[in-house]
Amino acid sequence: MSSRLSPDDQKRVDQYLSAPQHQVPRQPFKLWRLLLIIFVVVIGLGLLSRLLSRLVL
Repeated sequence: MSSRLSPDDQKRVDQYLSAPQHQVPRQPFKLWRLLLIIFVVVIGLGLLSRLLSRLVL
């Protein structure tokens, strides 16, 4: 897809995006950590719901 900006505007956009404050260092995505967190949260909420059901009934 070609840019609809003029070359001068595209140059300004490129300069803006290459500025240091727009360069965020990111760590690699860790799928297993995310799955572990989801697993722990689901189990924790399940245990909490069982505890609350025993207290109410």
